[in-house]
Order: sequence, then structure tokens, then C-alpha cells
Amino acid sequence: MEKVSRLDRILNKIYYNVFIESCKKKIDFEFPSNIKRWDLIQEIIRKKNFSYYLEIGCDDDELFSKINIKNKIGVDPVSGGNIRLTSDEFFKSNNIKFDIIFIDGLHIYEQVKKDILNSIKFLNPNGIILLHDCLPREMSHQAVPRYRHHWNGDVWKAIVEFRQNQNLEIYTCKIDTGISMIQKKENTKILNDKILSYKKLKFLDFIKNHENFMRILDYDEFIKKI
Repeated sequence: MEKVSRLDRILNKIYYNVFIESCKKKIDFEFPSNIKRWDLIQEIIRKKNFSYYLEIGCDDDELFSKINIKNKIGVDPVSGGNIRLTSDEFFKSNNIKFDIIFIDGLHIYEQVKKDILNSIKFLNPNGIILLHDCLPREMSHQAVPRYRHHWNGDVWKAIVEFRQNQNLEIYTCKIDTGISMIQKKENTKILNDKILSYKKLKFLDFIKNHENFMRILDYDEFIKKI
């Protein structure tokens, strides 16, 4: 994840709270401490007998090093993984189809949207796309520009947009700061909310509508959807 200096965090906090939004409300998501994203991914790989794994945004390889699969590629422009490119650069030159793609790169709506669209192009028909950090607990966790160390970004806004696609089925697992899953199949519950700008959605919108926006499930129920 990109680093932000202390001075930039201070300036970004002032800017966000003055010009974008100031919201004190929080959501008390309870993420189980005994189930992590690598547990979920490994269970999906086992259950679906997957062979090709792609990870976008590897950082220190906390996740990438734990994934046991026949073929795996990790893409990060700075550290971790095994390919030193941005996700945009990688997808431009890639010709491999993947069974499972984990998106954990730049956590801003515009880039997450691009990563999802590119991932769909290179996903096998029964494949799965996963996205990290989809359930922010408070405004500062999702504020863009970023002003805190532990940060989800506004990944959730991209999920809201793709929930309106009739050909994509999406659920969010309530573990590890929120893991959303995208499958290329009929959307059984299309989000029909009229949203003029996904980028301009506020955290207060998320507080009021997060269950409907994200289709949140506990781990056991989530696994049944795979």
C-alpha cells in the first residue's frame, strides 16, 4: 500500500473534513480473529480445484507467501510478488487466464474499478475475483485522500457500482476488513438505487445502506455461495 507522509496526512485530514465530509458515526463490524483472507482463498482453491492465482498489490507478501497453488503471479510496482509492474502495465501485456484474482492494489475507487474490469477480461468462466478492505468501520478508514495509516480506501464504491451489473453476482464476507467476491453469473439481486456519481458517495450513504450495498454474509454463509 502506498505510503503517505505525516504532513500529507494532516493536510489531507483537514481537506477531507472541511471540503468533502465530516461524519462521526461508526459501524461496529466484528471481524473474527481466527479467519483471515488466506484461509478464505485457500478454501476456495480447494473447493473449486483452482490452478491459476493472480494477486494485485502484494506489499510485503503477507498474503502471497501463504497461497498454495500450482501457478501464482503477484503484481506490485514496489515490493512483493514476482512481477514488478503496475496493474495497468501488467494487464496490457498479459495473456494468461486466471481462476482466482485477488485485488489489493491502490485503494481508490477509480483504480479499483479499472482493476475489476481488467480482471474480468482475464478470468476463466467459473473464476472468482476477490477484493480486500471493502468494509470500512468509520469515515477516516475510507477517506480519499488518505490521512491515516490503517486504511481501507473507498473500494466499497466500486462494489456498489458493479452491484448494478446484471451479469455479475457479488457478495461480501465479513472477515479481515471485508472481502467482496465477484462471479461472472446472473445477478440475483440487482442494486436498483439511482446513484448519479459513485465517486461522490459519502460515508454516511455507506452507513445507511451498507447491508444492501454490499450483500454482507458471515464466513459460513459466504462459502455456500461459491
